[in-house]
Amino acid sequence: MDEGRAADKTCLIFGAGHYYDESTPLPAHDFLIAADGGADHARQAGLLPDITVGDFDSITAAPAIDGSHIALPAEKDDTDMMAALKLGWEHGYRRFHIYGGLGGRIDHSIANVATLCLLAQSGGVGVLHGEGTAVSAICKGRLSFPAWDCTAGTMFSAFSASDCARGVSEQGFKYELDHASMDMVMSEGSGVSNEFISNQPAQVSVEQGTLIVTYPLCAPEPIWHSQQPAVPSLGHLDEHVSTHLRAARTTPSSSEQ
Repeated sequence: MDEGRAADKTCLIFGAGHYYDESTPLPAHDFLIAADGGADHARQAGLLPDITVGDFDSITAAPAIDGSHIALPAEKDDTDMMAALKLGWEHGYRRFHIYGGLGGRIDHSIANVATLCLLAQSGGVGVLHGEGTAVSAICKGRLSFPAWDCTAGTMFSAFSASDCARGVSEQGFKYELDHASMDMVMSEGSGVSNEFISNQPAQVSVEQGTLIVTYPLCAPEPIWHSQQPAVPSLGHLDEHVSTHLRAARTTPSSSEQ
């Protein structure tokens, strides 16, 4: 597929994490990548991944290795999810909807939220789906929600993923911010537990830094605008044992010296 065309389309990622009984349908997509055991969940949903990638420690049965199945070593620097995103980026996609990336192991959830920030900082968009909530990130851009009929107390939150995010504005919500600064400890310009207003468009933006945002999956899909140029690559796929691990094994410990 032409990369320019793929950049405007959506890549679906199925991870091996927790899945929820979501009532919202899967978004329209043009490419599906399974990260390890995510292939089992894809099959249960009646979907056939275009690519399955991972060390295959969580999949029911390790697939035959061919062009659509890529085996990675267990001792690598990237998670299987990060490998899936790198492959999707290689195929020209810049918009990702990710399932099975929240819940279960907290370290995996944190790692997957961090990948959202990397995507935003690289000029892309990622959305993690879980338990009725969407998690995304924006960098030097804005996220715009059309007006919709929501119930009172429908929450939206924004957190700084940078030491300090500057020029943060939240408009059309119950509580508004105007070019505020927001730091990681939320001592200034806290964006937690804001609320949508029924039948009123809303927008969150940041001029410098990266924001993590959460909103309900029942909200209409927002529109992303970013001034961050897309990078050509998210990096090479880790198809060999980590060089850091090899160095650690070959370097004598202080007790052995």
